[in-house]
Amino acid sequence: MPPASKAEEGQHSSVVHSQLVKLLSALFYGTCSFFIVLVNKTVLTTYSFPSPLVLGVGQMATTIVILYVSKLNKVIQFPDFNKNVPVKLFPLPLLYVGNHISGLSSTSKLSLPMFTVLRKFTIPLTLFLEVIILRKQYSLNIIVSVFAIILGAFIAAGSDLSFNLEGYVFVFLNDIFTAANGVYTKQKMDPKELGKYGVLFYNACFMIIPTFIIGIFTGDLQQATEFSQWRNILFIIQFLLSCLLGFLLMYSTVLCSYYNSALTTTVVGAVKNISIAYIGMLFGGDYIFSMLNFIGLNICMGGGVMYTFLTLQGPEHPKQQVDEENISSEAKLGSAID
Repeated sequence: MPPASKAEEGQHSSVVHSQLVKLLSALFYGTCSFFIVLVNKTVLTTYSFPSPLVLGVGQMATTIVILYVSKLNKVIQFPDFNKNVPVKLFPLPLLYVGNHISGLSSTSKLSLPMFTVLRKFTIPLTLFLEVIILRKQYSLNIIVSVFAIILGAFIAAGSDLSFNLEGYVFVFLNDIFTAANGVYTKQKMDPKELGKYGVLFYNACFMIIPTFIIGIFTGDLQQATEFSQWRNILFIIQFLLSCLLGFLLMYSTVLCSYYNSALTTTVVGAVKNISIAYIGMLFGGDYIFSMLNFIGLNICMGGGVMYTFLTLQGPEHPKQQVDEENISSEAKLGSAID
């Protein structure tokens, strides 16, 4: 009897540890995602920095430097470059840069509340891609909560008095890139292959030069170098903070997807947007009030909260056992490195 009790206690402790790791990784991602939207909004709107591309290059460069220095100092580990790395990564680099550029561009062209509402479309896109690519299944309640989010988003967006077609195009592209990036990242984070750090590092390495070249041809680099605020110490602090938060957001996204799922990571972002939307209403300065818009916004947020309660009460996909429920020895080693 005593050995059985000890075994049960050990199993319970393991489950609690696993749930704690999942919760902390989700909270870390939500916090990083919250702050980077506010900082990017300040850099691109308040200071009118003209180039989301150059800001994206700064975030990629920060990611490369931090990860490479950490590898040299044996803080983290990931494989050295070889000819198989591009094959293992594809199509992540393309999705990565598309997610970066469309996200930064949409942030600068939409009011903060509308940006957060339209980003909700990432959730059903992620669900759809997980079903198609990862062969996952979800309960009817989860699907209903997702459609509640979409209903609210449609109501809110349909009455947007600050309608900006270019901003809407960018944010919907951002939704597609985010969903695809999350699902493929989950698929390619096998510790026996590149691992989470390798995925982050080589993604940034492969896309920083093409993004820089695009910036030259589009004139973004010239506009950035001629920007008048480079002598403003407050702007420089905000720019550098955005670069650091860009790295932390990429890292926290990978970490949350690693220990949870791509859909959970997406929903954490949606719940985080509850705070951002209402802060934008009170302090953003670019929100135009409309009753229909306000109602739709609240329906959308309510759907996100409903999904959160459903996932906390039970497994996200009860019909299918998922890998993250049984953390492998490689994953435990990765968490020890963290």
